[in-house]
Amino acid sequence: MGKINLGRVVLGGLLAGLIICIGEYLLNDVVLEKLWMDAMAALNRPAIGTESAALFIILFFALGIFSVWVYAAVRPRFGAGAMTAICAGLIVWFLASFFASASMLPMNLFPRRLLFYAALWELFEFPIATLAGAWIYKEQA
Repeated sequence: MGKINLGRVVLGGLLAGLIICIGEYLLNDVVLEKLWMDAMAALNRPAIGTESAALFIILFFALGIFSVWVYAAVRPRFGAGAMTAICAGLIVWFLASFFASASMLPMNLFPRRLLFYAALWELFEFPIATLAGAWIYKEQA
C-alpha cells in the first residue's frame, strides 16, 4: 500500500471540480433558476452575485479535489476502478449534498423541492465527477 499521490489527486480533483462547476451551473442557473430566485426573494435576500459565484467556484474545485482524495484513500481497500470511484463519489454526495440538504429541512429556509432536486441532481453529478477525476489518479511508482 503506497502513499497517496497528491499531485495526481490535485490534477484529478481539478477535472472533477470542473465537472462539478459545469453541473452546478446547469443545475442552479438553468434548471432551478426560477426556484432559486423565488426562494431568495422570499428570504428578502438579493440573487447570488459575482462575488458569491466566485466563492462557489473555489468551493466546487475544492470538493473535486476532496472527492479524488477520498477515492485515493479507499482505493487500497476496495481496489482501483470505476466502482470504487462511484462509491467515493457517493460518500462525498452524502456528506456534501444529502446531509446539507437534510439538515436545512427543519429550518424551512428553502422549499423542500428545491433541496430535493439539488440533492437528486448531485447524486449523479458527484459520482460522475469523481469517476472522471479517478481516471487521472495513479499511485506513485
